[in-house]
Amino acid sequence: MLLKNQLQIFILFAGLGFITLLSSCNQTGKSTENGTSDTLKGKITISGAFALYPLVVKWSEEFQKLHPRVIVNVSAGGAGKGMTDALTKMVDLGMYSKAVSPEEQAKGAWWIAIAKDAVLPTINAANPVLADLKKKGLTKQKFYDIFISGNIKTWGQAAGNGSGVELQVFTRSDACGAADMWAKYLNNKKQDDIIGLGVNGDPGVADAVRRNVEGIGYNNLGFVYEMQTRKIYPGIDIIPIDLNGNGKIDPDENFYGSLDQVLKAIIDGKYPSPPARDLFLVSGGKPESKLVLVFLKWILTDGQKFVSEAGYVAVKPEQITAEMQKLN
Repeated sequence: MLLKNQLQIFILFAGLGFITLLSSCNQTGKSTENGTSDTLKGKITISGAFALYPLVVKWSEEFQKLHPRVIVNVSAGGAGKGMTDALTKMVDLGMYSKAVSPEEQAKGAWWIAIAKDAVLPTINAANPVLADLKKKGLTKQKFYDIFISGNIKTWGQAAGNGSGVELQVFTRSDACGAADMWAKYLNNKKQDDIIGLGVNGDPGVADAVRRNVEGIGYNNLGFVYEMQTRKIYPGIDIIPIDLNGNGKIDPDENFYGSLDQVLKAIIDGKYPSPPARDLFLVSGGKPESKLVLVFLKWILTDGQKFVSEAGYVAVKPEQITAEMQKLN
C-alpha cells in the first residue's frame, strides 16, 4: 500500500512539473497562428519626423504586443535628424516626411512609403478675425504674402477687414518635412524661404500659436487633431484654404470639422498635394536585419489597419505591392 501511494504521489508531481514546463514555454515564446514559437527578439531604433511619430509609436506598441521579446525605441527630432541618423547608422530606421532627394539617394538612402498625411495652416482660436477667415478662407497668394514675401502684416489685410492686429508668424527652426511641404505649396519655395519666428518641432509651433492670439503657423495633422475625439485641439484652429479663389469657402472646401473629414479630403484629392504628402521610413541602404525587415513587412500588411485610427491615410494597395517588392 505504501509503495502504491508513493507511486501516485510521483505521478502527480510529474504531471504538475509537465504543466509548469508548458506554461514556462508559453511565456518565453509567444505562440503564432501556425502553432510555432515566436522566435523574434532584439531591438529596433527609430528617429526622425514629428509627422510620423504618433503613428510609428502606435505601430511599435502593437508589434511589441505580438512579439514580447522585441523592443522598439522611437524618438522624434525632425525629418532632417531622421535622415542623418539613418545614413550614419545611428538608428535602424529614420522617419522622413518629404521626398528623398537625389543627394540623399547618392549617399545610400533607401526608403519605403508607409502612410500619407498633410500640413495645415493653424491659427489661435481667439484670433479677432477668425469668424471672417472661416467664411472667406485665405488663397494660396495670401498665404504666400504672409509666410514668404511678408507683404501682409496685419490680420485686417489677411481677412479684408479693418483689424489692425499685427500677424505673428511662427515657423519651424529644425529641418523638417512640414516646413518643406508648406513652402513647396507656396509656389515651390524652400523651408529657408519661410519668414517668422523659428520654433523647434511640431509641438513647439502648436504651443506658440496657442499662446499668441495673433499667431499663425502650420502643423501636421497629428498635432492639430486629438486622436480620441477626432476634433481640433483646444486653443488652436485651422484657416481654411480658398482653393478656387472666389473669396469664400464653398461647401466642398469646408472639410476641417473633424480629422476624418480631412482624411477623406486627402484621399479624394480635394486637399492639395503639397501640402498633403507621402511619409517614409528610410535607412542607409536596404536593411540587413531580419527583425527590421519583418517589422517593415508587418507595417505594410497588418499594420495598415492602425493608420486611420492614428490619424493618417493608408497606403493604396498598388503602392503596397510596389513597396513590398523592395523588401523581398
